[in-house]
Amino acid sequence: MEEEMHTDAKIRAESGTGSSPRGSGCSLRHFACEQNLLSRPDGSASFLQGDTSVLAGVYGPAEVKVSKEIFNKATLEVILRPKIGLPGVAEKSRERLIRNTCEAVVLGTLHPRTSITVVLQVVSDAGSLLACCLNAACMALVDAGVPMRALFCGITCALDSDGTLVLDPTSKQEKEARAVLTFALDSVERKLLMSSTKGLYSDTELQQCLAAAQAASQHVFRFYRESLQRRYSKS
Repeated sequence: MEEEMHTDAKIRAESGTGSSPRGSGCSLRHFACEQNLLSRPDGSASFLQGDTSVLAGVYGPAEVKVSKEIFNKATLEVILRPKIGLPGVAEKSRERLIRNTCEAVVLGTLHPRTSITVVLQVVSDAGSLLACCLNAACMALVDAGVPMRALFCGITCALDSDGTLVLDPTSKQEKEARAVLTFALDSVERKLLMSSTKGLYSDTELQQCLAAAQAASQHVFRFYRESLQRRYSKS
């Protein structure tokens, strides 16, 4: 996704270092977001969580191929490009999870027989990649003016061998974890839109991780609001 940069139109927002919704180990890494970076897509955003970075571009609503046309709503596609090489099984799985999340909030019935395409380019993966992809996708959809019933965010939790919960884990923390769980949540009711889990965990631990993710999502949604306010106060 190589595009010329609009330095004069570039909007940048940064969060402070992570705050702690649930005690020690449960803090979010520093995040930053820039919107309106690319000239070709209808909307774009880069999202940084710690050293994990994803660039997103949104195309549409636009014409759709007849074979993909849906008569009563927009056809939503997600393309995830790894940092190097071609997309594999992991990328295809993440594409499906991100698409399911987007479809849960995008008001596709307002644009029937059109396509909305979200293209995600992994810039660097230092942990919690799926969550960062979700956050980049949301901010790019907002930048493109795609109508949504709510915003959404991704939060990843890792469980250590002793059951300690770590939010927004790094790659090292993910590798050492007994389980890694990622949740997509909406901004209206902190409702669960999607979950992706791997490893071993109990029902109680699942509920603890979801509660921690819901608490942490408030910080992400506050960051969204602040970055959007900065953007529109400048325009």
